[in-house]
Amino acid sequence: MRVPIVAGNWKMNPSTLDESYALAHEIVSQDTGNSNTISVICPPFPTLKTVKELCQNSYVKIGAQNLHAESSGAFTGETPPEMIAELCDYVILGHSERRQLFAEDDKFIGAKVSKSLELGISPIFCVGETLEQRDSDLAYSVIEAQIKSSLSAIPTNKMQQIIVAYEPIWAIGTGKAATPEIAQQMIAHIRDCLKSISNDFTASQIRILYGGSVNAANAESIASQEDIDGALVGGASLKAEEFLNIIKAFSSI
Repeated sequence: MRVPIVAGNWKMNPSTLDESYALAHEIVSQDTGNSNTISVICPPFPTLKTVKELCQNSYVKIGAQNLHAESSGAFTGETPPEMIAELCDYVILGHSERRQLFAEDDKFIGAKVSKSLELGISPIFCVGETLEQRDSDLAYSVIEAQIKSSLSAIPTNKMQQIIVAYEPIWAIGTGKAATPEIAQQMIAHIRDCLKSISNDFTASQIRILYGGSVNAANAESIASQEDIDGALVGGASLKAEEFLNIIKAFSSI
């Protein structure tokens, strides 16, 4: 059984340490835990240690929003991945904002995935197409290329530790989520792509999340889809009650 994961990507929010702590506290104090769903929050780097301590005796897991492929060196502004491994169980890699704003390509993202697996951190590996690519009937080929370029070098026995997140770029932060049917079609395609670089059993065990304007109102319909194993939540994860209701939607399926 694939246990669903609901991960909150706080991005560059909230703007202060106190606000970050308060949001985490509100989530932790109300998340009573459920064996049917894993809850993850991914706050900004400066708050990781404080939030980790807050979550120590809770059901909420901690994730990072980025990780470098090298262990150390002259990479100004980056954080040693071993340091992240001391604090985090999960890390978001390949997010469209990293691809677009920081020119991260598939090869570099693949190296990051390898590093996270080496350190025992579960990568949440993001793939997705732009609206232009979807309108040009390129969505399937774009997703396949992203998966094969980044993950083909990963040993099959490590593949099950990877979590894939399908995030259609045209739905991120726009309030326009993919319909549950479109999300299911794309995620089924992702599972087929994973089969092609591993095997049927391994691909059947990999959790695939949907991300893109997920909220409490649409979470249940998304959760009801056969191949969707959770959600990567952006803006809605900054509202404790909304985020907790999304978790409940996946827990009740």
